[in-house]
Amino acid sequence: MDDETLRKYAFVIVSSYRTKTVKALQNDVKTPTQISTDSGIRTNHVSKVLRELKEEGMAECINEDVKKGRLYRLTDLGEEIAENIK
Repeated sequence: MDDETLRKYAFVIVSSYRTKTVKALQNDVKTPTQISTDSGIRTNHVSKVLRELKEEGMAECINEDVKKGRLYRLTDLGEEIAENIK
């Protein structure tokens, strides 16, 4: 991993919510509700984490135009980080 990827990796692993959210999205596309169910994190916390991950370039919403049922997935950077989380 390069320095920037390591910085983003550290950003994820210092938060159990971020770590669980990244792992829940690994190789998958999910709604915040599905992420919440899979990770055991409340939906409002998942929404905050997804916003943070989007800002850092690790996750993306593939249907921003809808209010309900938004779908999220990891970017290539997010997938690389997910693969390195133990």
